[in-house]
Amino acid sequence: MAENTEQAPAGKKGKLKLIIGLVVVIVLAVALSIGGTLWFLQSGDDAETQDGDADTAAAEAFEPSLYYSLDKPFIVTLASEERQRYMQIFVALQSRNQAALDAAQTHMPLLRSRLLTLFGAQDFQAMQTPEGKQALLEEALSTVNTVLEQEGAEPIDHILFENFVLQ
Repeated sequence: MAENTEQAPAGKKGKLKLIIGLVVVIVLAVALSIGGTLWFLQSGDDAETQDGDADTAAAEAFEPSLYYSLDKPFIVTLASEERQRYMQIFVALQSRNQAALDAAQTHMPLLRSRLLTLFGAQDFQAMQTPEGKQALLEEALSTVNTVLEQEGAEPIDHILFENFVLQ
C-alpha cells in the first residue's frame, strides 16, 4: 500500500507541472502579442503625427460649400414635334465664396431672365437624356457666371438641379 500512495502524488505532480507549463506558455504568448501590437501601433503613431500635420494644414484650407436655393421654380414651354411640353426646374447655386452668392442674389432678376431664356430654348428630346441635362447644367453655369462677371462679381462654382420635371 505504501507504494500506491507514493505513486499517486508523483502522477499528480506531473500533471500539475504540465498544466502550469501550459498556462505559462499561454500567458507568455498573450503578453508577446499585446507587446507586439503596442510596438507596431506606437511606431505608426509617429507616421500619423507627421501625416496629421499635413491633414491639419489641409483642414485649415478647407472651406465648406455654401448654397443659395432659388425660391421660385423655372417653368418653361419646350418645343416638341408632337405637342406642347413643359419643363419645371428648381435651381440652387453652390459656391465656397459667400460674396459670390450675395452678388447672385442681388442680380437675381437678370439671372432669372437669362436662365428662363436658356431653359426655354431647349429641345424636349435632349432633356430626357442624362447627357442633355448635364449639358444644360454646364450652359446654365456659364450663363450665370457671364452675368456675374459683367456685374463685376465673383463667379459661382456649380449650379444644382434640386428638382427637374418634364411633362
